[in-house]
Amino acid sequence: MDAELLAAARSGDGDAFGRLVGPLRDELRAHCYRMLGSVHDAEDAVQETLDRAWRGLGRFEDRGSIRPWLYKIATNRSLTLIERRGRRELPTDLSPEGAPLAETAWLEPYPERWMSWTAELSPEDRTVAKESVELAFVAALQHLSALQRAVLLLRDVLGFAAGEAAELLETTVAAVNSALQRARRVLAELLPEATQRRTLQTLGEPAQRELVHRYQQAWEAGDVEAIVAMLTEDAKFSMPPMTAWFEGHEGIRGFLLDGPLKWRWRFLPTTANGQLAFGTYLWDGERGAYVPGGLDLLVLRGSRVAEVVSFLEADFALFGLPEQLR
Repeated sequence: MDAELLAAARSGDGDAFGRLVGPLRDELRAHCYRMLGSVHDAEDAVQETLDRAWRGLGRFEDRGSIRPWLYKIATNRSLTLIERRGRRELPTDLSPEGAPLAETAWLEPYPERWMSWTAELSPEDRTVAKESVELAFVAALQHLSALQRAVLLLRDVLGFAAGEAAELLETTVAAVNSALQRARRVLAELLPEATQRRTLQTLGEPAQRELVHRYQQAWEAGDVEAIVAMLTEDAKFSMPPMTAWFEGHEGIRGFLLDGPLKWRWRFLPTTANGQLAFGTYLWDGERGAYVPGGLDLLVLRGSRVAEVVSFLEADFALFGLPEQLR
């Protein structure tokens, strides 16, 4: 079927091209997100990848699958965007004095529904794919050079052999192996010992539901002590694009009392980056409704919350969340 679609696409059949590349679009978008840390940049990169593939289809050397060629175009496009736009940050990655807001590009959350393509993978590959969009992993990737980032993703996440990765990046196997070793060393220093997904699996479904209920109830009741009791001693709370962030029970308690808990909230549970998240809604008296306040992504350690990243400018529609609550 792919051979027939490729032949038709080469003859100018746009519909055939769409059917040929359509099944790969979502996994290409996940790859570009890992590289770029932005859903919007990833969308742009994938669109340009497909545009370039359509225009350059006559130069494609058919070796049985169009997938590696598309990954080559997508990776190179991502590398170009990294050079132009720099790396994405979380407030907790910045120095204590922070960076000028105008100079900072923020990491963005990734919708769980964009990972539906993983259902067709083997259980092992599905786990790797989903863990590779977790916030801690994507944030750690941003500390790698562009080449190291690309090599690590091609080799360790996507499973390309060293020779294949070298061909996609138009470099040598020695350069690929060297970059991979350096990337693995950096990630070993930055990543937590256990991922969020493993933590959720360890908790089990009943414990997950109970945690969601307690956290939601504590916020909606404005119960600061109940919220703090759910945090680890070294918990962090950040709110990109604001550069300030808070740490520990006393720091977070003071922040909550001085700011957020002065208002009324509603929380709707969802997922982002394969992790527990909440769409948070702030009461707006003029509109007589609860309006979006931010998408709060929770990083768990055991049954406690080790970090909250509240994305204040998240697009709620991407996460299936309503525009307001009555």
